Amino acid sequence: MAKKHLYIIVFIVAIIGLSFIQYQYFQIGLNLAGVQFNQKIGETVKEIKEDLSQRNELTYLVGTAISKEDLNFKLSLDSLQDASTYFMDDFLRQKLLQKGVKIDFSFNIHGRDSTLYMQSKKVFLDSEKLLKYPIVLEGYLPDLMKSRVVLELQFQNVNRYFLSQLNGLTIPSIIFIVMIIVVILWVYRAFYLQNNLITTTNEFINNLTHELKTPVFSIGVATKILEEKSHEDQKPLISLIRVQVDKLKSQIDKVLELGIIEEKKGFVKREEFDLNPVLSSICANFKQQAALNNFIFKSQIEEASFMILGDAYHIENAINSLLDNASKYSDDHIDIVFLAFKDGKQLVIEISDKGIGIEAHDQKKIFDKYYRISDGDVHTVKGYGLGLHYVKRIVHLHKGSIEVRSKQNEGSTFIIKLPLL
Repeated sequence: MAKKHLYIIVFIVAIIGLSFIQYQYFQIGLNLAGVQFNQKIGETVKEIKEDLSQRNELTYLVGTAISKEDLNFKLSLDSLQDASTYFMDDFLRQKLLQKGVKIDFSFNIHGRDSTLYMQSKKVFLDSEKLLKYPIVLEGYLPDLMKSRVVLELQFQNVNRYFLSQLNGLTIPSIIFIVMIIVVILWVYRAFYLQNNLITTTNEFINNLTHELKTPVFSIGVATKILEEKSHEDQKPLISLIRVQVDKLKSQIDKVLELGIIEEKKGFVKREEFDLNPVLSSICANFKQQAALNNFIFKSQIEEASFMILGDAYHIENAINSLLDNASKYSDDHIDIVFLAFKDGKQLVIEISDKGIGIEAHDQKKIFDKYYRISDGDVHTVKGYGLGLHYVKRIVHLHKGSIEVRSKQNEGSTFIIKLPLL
């Protein structure tokens, strides 16, 4: 639960950080767009000022309109004003488009005392949000009016225009951030559903194994009673039943122990103890088994104290599981070697066999829960794929590591390393 909360916090911080960085880039983009806009307007203003400084058809028309002198035009003064306003608007629009500025604008022409000579048809009402560029005209128009003449360009919603210039950056950035969020949420949802499924499955398995313990115990008791009262010809059959019941009980206990360990309920007790006597006892018992089943078992344990912090019961089960695998996954010739020695501040335990070996692509999966190596669709050795997963969990809970070195048809070596006190 703590890890899940940590992942959520990291995800939120990452998204906030990414959004903040994008916002900073966005601000830089807006500033650059503003600088570029001012440069284009500056170039446009320079050309407008130069073109309006000379006497031409436009300046003559505008001059006539603003001076209100009826010279050679057969138009009313209002029509002349409208015509000059239209042509001035078209002139300014063309100049802006030539510099790549495609934005709504308005303009007015006024004198020194702010007398309004001419105004565009489009007028922006909110003067506070206007970006204004006054152009002090020279040449023909000021000379005609014998006064200062100013052409003022006005732009509204400049930030919106800047945003439109950045659409190629902002829209993809927003899309990608949204995509990341959607994918992460989808993965988290899938993980959450899978985790719930695993939890439900584990609960079902644990409940089932608990329910199986009662009939197994009853069968064991019944078998013991039958064994005491049975005839000699019945004892082999009863003995077989007892052996199979013991195996079933062992598998049930292993499933329950593994379930409790994975739920992290502190099932592994931590206490200081010397592992050397435990290893010696394990090897002594396995030597007896080797003698009974006619296979080779050699052990070499360094004569030293192996003080560790952990649970002797589970370490013993883990090592017995590896020894049992070494005998099961061997051919007719079983040859097992057990080594235990110090390497600096670590205890190294090696269990080697000359069995069937493990292929390279299986070596990365053998410690996965329920994974079993098979020959096609046939499992040559019966089991549930829990043994090596249990071993790995126990070793990791003791702050140790486990690895396997193996070649097909040449045997395997499992190496456990545990920290010493």
